Parts: sequence; C-alpha cells; structure tokens
Amino acid sequence: MISVSRRLAAPMIIASLSLSSVVTTTRAQAASYALFESGQARPLALSDDGKHLYAVNTPDNRLEVFRVGPSGLVHQSSVTVGLEPVAVSVSGSGDVWVVNHLSDSVSVVDVSSASSPRVTRTLLVGDEPRDIVFGGPARSRAFITTAHRGQNAPYDPQLATPGVGRADVWVYDAANLGASSLGGVPLTILSLFSDTPRALAVNPDGTRVYAAGFHSGNRTTALHRDIVALGGGPPPPFTDHLGTTQPATALIVKFDGTSWVDSVGQTWDPYVNYSLPDKDVFVIDATSNPPAQLPGAAGYYTGVGTILYNMIVNPANGRVYVTNTEAMNLDRFEGPGIFTGSSARGHLHESRITVLDQGSAAPRHLNKHIDYSACCAPIPNAENDRSLALPLGMAITSDGATLYVAALGSSKIGVFSTAQLENDTFSPSAASHIVLDDGGEPVGPTGLALDEGRGRLYALTRFDNSIAVVDTATRAVTARVPMHNPEPPSVVAGRPFLYDARFSSSNGEASCASCHVFGDFDSLAWDLGNPDTTTVPNPGPVAEDLMLFSPPMNDFMALKGPMTTQSLRGMANHGPMHWRGDRTGGYNEPSAQPDEGTFDEREAFRQFQAGFVGLLGRSGPIPAPDMEAFADFALKIMYPPNPIRNLDNSLTPDQQAGRDHFLADGTDLSGSCVGCHVIDPDANAGFGEPLPGFFGTDGRYVRNEVPQVMKTPHLRNLYQKVGMFGMVPTPFIYPGDNDFMGDQVRGFGFLNDGAMDTIFRFMSVMGFDNVFSPGGFDDSPGGNGEARRRQVEQYIMAFESNLAPIVGQQVTVTQHNVAAATPRLDLFLDRADEGECDVIAKARVGSHEIGFLYVGSSQFIADRQALGGTTKSTLLFFAQLPHHEMTFTSVPPGSGARIGIDRDEDGILDGDE
Repeated sequence: MISVSRRLAAPMIIASLSLSSVVTTTRAQAASYALFESGQARPLALSDDGKHLYAVNTPDNRLEVFRVGPSGLVHQSSVTVGLEPVAVSVSGSGDVWVVNHLSDSVSVVDVSSASSPRVTRTLLVGDEPRDIVFGGPARSRAFITTAHRGQNAPYDPQLATPGVGRADVWVYDAANLGASSLGGVPLTILSLFSDTPRALAVNPDGTRVYAAGFHSGNRTTALHRDIVALGGGPPPPFTDHLGTTQPATALIVKFDGTSWVDSVGQTWDPYVNYSLPDKDVFVIDATSNPPAQLPGAAGYYTGVGTILYNMIVNPANGRVYVTNTEAMNLDRFEGPGIFTGSSARGHLHESRITVLDQGSAAPRHLNKHIDYSACCAPIPNAENDRSLALPLGMAITSDGATLYVAALGSSKIGVFSTAQLENDTFSPSAASHIVLDDGGEPVGPTGLALDEGRGRLYALTRFDNSIAVVDTATRAVTARVPMHNPEPPSVVAGRPFLYDARFSSSNGEASCASCHVFGDFDSLAWDLGNPDTTTVPNPGPVAEDLMLFSPPMNDFMALKGPMTTQSLRGMANHGPMHWRGDRTGGYNEPSAQPDEGTFDEREAFRQFQAGFVGLLGRSGPIPAPDMEAFADFALKIMYPPNPIRNLDNSLTPDQQAGRDHFLADGTDLSGSCVGCHVIDPDANAGFGEPLPGFFGTDGRYVRNEVPQVMKTPHLRNLYQKVGMFGMVPTPFIYPGDNDFMGDQVRGFGFLNDGAMDTIFRFMSVMGFDNVFSPGGFDDSPGGNGEARRRQVEQYIMAFESNLAPIVGQQVTVTQHNVAAATPRLDLFLDRADEGECDVIAKARVGSHEIGFLYVGSSQFIADRQALGGTTKSTLLFFAQLPHHEMTFTSVPPGSGARIGIDRDEDGILDGDE
C-alpha cells in the first residue's frame, strides 16, 4: 500500500522538478573513493528475535540488513548512514543505531520494516565515535565512545590544560532525543581520564557499562636528550658495530610500580615530573541519573594492556574479557642484535586477552608458545600456525563457557574455554582455531555475532568486505556473503599486507599493524636504531641549516634513539619517510618535485622491505609484487578532517593571530615557521598528483636543530598527541611550568621522540624568541611572548589538512527540527560551493531509498533520470512530511555522485537500475 503522505508528496516533487533546470553533469572532481582505514569496533549485531543480522558496510557507508533463515543469510535491504560506519547495536525498542566514525554521528535506523529501513535521526557527537552499547533501565540508554574534542561537542576541549580526560562517553535516553534539536540532546557526557576511547561492554542486566581507552599506554615515556645527558647518559652502546660514535638522543623509561627505569634497570626518578596512572577500563553505573563512573578505585582498572581493542562480559560470572596488545617498547633496536646481544625483532606487541574481575586485571598472552629468542624460521612453520595476532571482536556462549575471538592478523577465529582462559591453563594450538581463509587468501575478521540456536557464527571479514558463516559444530566456513565494495581493486589487494602477521613474521604475531594501528600509530615511541648497520649519507635536499644548537650533522647514523610511531596516513606527496627521512629514493636519482629522487614516495615506501626482516622477524623480504601492492594501498590512506578547526574552515581570532605569526618573516632562525613547514594545499596538483598539497612539509630536510638530520614533519595530526603535561628544567628551553604536574593520560608528546610535552614548550626553545629572531616571541616585561605562543599553539591544533572540516558532517531534517537543521544545511551547501565537499541527500520513499546530489545554486539532481533536478526548498518540504526524514551528508570532493546517485559507478543512476 502507498502511504497517504507519499501520494501527496510525489506530485509536488515531480511538479517542482519539471520547473527546475535539470543539471545532468557534475563538476570535474577528485577520485570517487577516499580511503580512511577506519577500524571496525562492533560491525555485526543480531536482532533480539534472531531473525535479522545487521552489518556495517564501512567502505560503502551503509547498514546492510540480512534475513537469517534455515539455509543461511539472505540480503534484504540496505540503507545509507554516515561516512565510515564502524559499529552497530540494537536498542531496547528494536531500533538499530549505527556509529559513523568519520561523520562524528550516530544514525538511528527504524527497521520495523526490514525491507524498508530508514534513518529517522542523526545524532551529532564528539570526534571519531567508535563503539556503542545499550544499558540502563530496559536497555533504554545508549552509550557511545568519542574523543574529547570535535566541532559537535558543546565544550572547549581544553587542549592546553593539564589533567583533562581525553575520553568521552556520550549517553542518550533513546526515548527522549530532543525532537526539535539539531542533532539530539545527550543525557550526559562522561569524561574519562584516558586517551581517546574505543571499546564498550555491558553486563547482562544492563546496570554496568565498561568503557576502555584505545591507545591506553603502558607507563612508558621519553626523557629529553639534554635531560638524559644531565642524568649521566643512556645505557650502552654508544657506538655502532664499527666503533662510530652515535648522536645524543632521548631515552625511553617505564614506571615499574616504584621507579622510572630504563631498559637496563637504571632509575631516572628525578627527571620525570608527572605520573601515568594507566587507567585503562572504566566502570559506569548505567542506572544512576545521570549515568556516572563509579567512585574511587571501583571505577577503573589498570594494567589491562597498551592497545585495547574490544570487550565482552561473561554472562555467567560477570567477568570482562578485553582483547588487547601489550607493547614491548622498552626493548631496543631493530635487526639481528649481534653487536648488542638483543633486539626487539619479532617481539613488538604481544596479543592478549585480559580478564577483569572485581578490581583485578589478569593478562593472558595468547601466544605464550612463542620463543622470542629464536628468529626467524621460514614460513609456514608450527610456531606461526599456533599464533593469533591482533585479537578484536568476541562472541560468547550463553552459558559463558566458550569464547570466540576474531584474530584480524591471522584470518582466524580462536576458540577458548573461558575457564582455561581465566586460569591461564590453555595451550595455544592450531586445532583450536577456525581458519577463515578463502582459497588460501586471508580475509581479516574484525567482529563476530553468535547464533547459538542455529549453531552458527557470523564473522565480518574486512579484507573481502563479506560475512563468513561458520558452523560451530564442524568449525567450517559454510558460506560467504559479500557486500558491495566501492574500494578500488588496488586497495582491496594491498590491505592484507598491513595486517597479516602470518605472512609478515616468522612467529605469526607481528605485522605492520601491530604498531601502525589501523594504519595510524600506537601513541608510543620506540628505539629502533640498528647498531649492526653503520652511517649512511643523507641525499637531501635540505630546507634549512641551523648552526646554533648542534654541531653540523648530515648523515643517518646507525642509532637514532626513540622515535614516536608515525602514521601511515597522508604519506602521498610528502616525500621521504621516517622522522629522519631515511627511507628515501634520493639515492637512486636526482631529486625534483613531484616524484623524483627524495620526493618519490613509492620508492621510499619500498625501502620498508627492510622492516619485514629486521623488525617484524620474517625470514626474508616479501615478494616485490606484494610490496608494490602494499604501497598502492598505503599511499592512498588519508587523514580525516581536522576536528578543531571551524566547520566553515575559518579560524578563531587567536588561531588567525597564530597563523599570522607562523607565516611572518623573522620569527625563527630559519626566517619563518613556514620556511620549513610549507603550507600549499594545491602543491603538485598541476602534475596530476591525486592527493595534492603540502601540509607542514614539502619533503625536504632540516639540519642541526637536533643532533641528527631530520625531515621537516607535516603538522596535520598534532591534536592527537595532546595529554602529556610536565617537563623538568631543560637546557636551551626557557623555564616555566616545571613543577610536578600529577596524573597524565599520555606518556609521549611532540617532536620526533615524544619528549616535548606541549607545543607551547617547543616554542619556548631558545631561537623562537626575539633574542635570536627579530620577529620572534617577545618575552620582555609587558611583551606578547606567552600570549603569542598560545595563539600559535591554537593555530597548529587547527592546522590545514587535505580535507576541509566540513567533510563527513551530517544533518537529518525531520518534521520537528527543520528550523534548527536548515542553517546547518546552508553551511554544507556554502562549503560545497567553495569546492570543499560534495553534498548528498538520502530519504526513504516506500520500499525505495532515493538519493540526491547537490550541483550548485541550491539545485540537486536525483538518482532517477525521470526526476531530473530539484531544489533545496523542495527537499526540505519533503523532509517535513511524516516518515520522510531526509539526511544530508557532506562527502569528500569527487565522491558525491557515487555515494549519492550512482553507487556502482556504471553510469546508470541507482533508481533506474
């Protein structure tokens, strides 16, 4: 039956379309797919009656609905949600909520008609939401993890303030979202004393919700190189194997419960003036009004792990299982360890499940069979076969006796007796693994849903964007159900090389993703020089020579000291790789933009072949075609939009003042900040570079600022590194804020080694002031030094990036909120007119989803050729009809046609197929 509202609306829309100028082509745009590599947190959910399975289709920005039947899964429908959906959960009332990582939103989907699901609300939340559960009375409250920042957050993130938790949990009353509000009204926003969060879990009666930090740390930190010198110097070696003296560097130390110690046990207590409480998992009373963290020690667990992935509660005994990895970054050096007798090779992050019970945390190493002292047997081998790497999503039987664990890096599901897991009596065995490979190729499981009544386990497999159906009795894959995937073939082919530990390492535990978590970083520093190598010349080119603080040094030495893990995001068009730029094509040919010599990013990435053997512990390099496929994938990963900068891409007055200083001549020893940290959003676009722009670097080097040559780094992600405050008085840094600073959420801050706690502190280094630079910070009485430093710091947190801040943002227009929603839609269209995004719209009409693409001048074209074009006013009118909510999304430039009107890019509009 056609609804009354549809019968009324259709003639009005068609009449309007007939009067509109029909636009049949769109502007020339960038590539139609932007790769963000968002990590899935909870990609599957079964309906309470077990009749439907809901799956996030992350690359296609959709929720897929499957009917669960005797013969398996049957695809029933699909609905467009936000960008990069990573988690799905079913509310107590039966609605399905989808967490959209890039859109900073949650889609509320009415699935009362499984064949015609529709988005009824879009909740606007903090930056990069990751997970969702329902708890509280009758599971009526939604809990959502986000970073403590973002343009939708109703607070100042206090990025320059010590002691602020960086993990938020937004809580909503599902029955009272604020009908007339723009993006929902939260019941409360909990701030937890951890870095950015990820996983959530809820106990069976809904009274307790558990929230985990993501990059939770392991009580390691870095001491500035000059502090290390004051403390007597680092532990040996002081030369490479040829006897060449090595540069002064920072030092990683770890709090062992009593003291700060280095890798050989030397104490450094006087030189650390903050503490790392390592609060990992937080306990929330879901029934209190409003929900709140339990007070005191009952409200958190420590010592759970370094990178916390997922959690689940045992329904029989209430214990919480946390999949995680534990970093071994106190260990030093890449390579065979001949000169020093040891190295970190093959032993980076241990894969674990930690059992939480009444205040105690008991880590269980999943690969306790590995002999880390022996490396590196050819693969396949028995040790590798027994290993599980990168444990993520879990499912548990209703009696709490059996736990299933998705191992992303092994293409397996581990099966554990929970009793053996809790008692640590299990023995790693390939016989307890369910291998999910398809034709011998890994598939990358991320999440699980257990269908006990049918004896099935559903696994979302990210590499092939499918759902694997497993018979729990035979432990065999019985079916694979693919979802539409718009990713280029090169992305699909290259992704496994990031994660597949069976292929990357001899022992089956280490992969590039061990440290480059979902293509990003692990928020740690590692001391991975190789004393069994020796000095290599730097081919340049050099942007600046600074001769004031350090002796001339142009070569890459064997030892480099601690370096924070760098992201794989945004490597395209940014030159050589590593902090030092020692992965470079500059040895092969003269250097010239856009892609010759030092500026050849593909050649730079090829040189990471050495890491497979020297760091991951593989018996030999991976085949050259595989390395090319890996490069094809990695060089497409992009940074998300900056979450600090205003959505209209403007700067606050303080940010603008900071930018003016950044661009001004005479503000530092090199002449200006931008002299090294180049800003050019269109750089190399004229050469056809698919991801153009320089955002803090053009790939050149700077010499003598520190006792090593360094590549000038980009500045797109510094907001991610906030959370460490405290530094003892240090030579060449003007004093201030050197008292004990108390608890911090991070152990690593800024610069290559993470030893600089804040950007403000970095700008307090001698040389940035007007004593050395005529336009530098004025620290004389009455001068602007402190205020101007704060302004530059604010600007850098809102630094330019490849994508404008508006990208990903959403608004759902309903009959109740049109007044609040219209200004936000106008903002979207204004930014689209400036070329910063495309704008699409989606709505449900009967059993069909209709899409629209904005083409300028308040005009949209529909996904049905017969409808042609329409106006913003008409779409707003339509959205106010009952049950015809319309969701508008700002998407990356060039992707609007695919996401909005031609999903498979075959030239035939979606509604005409």
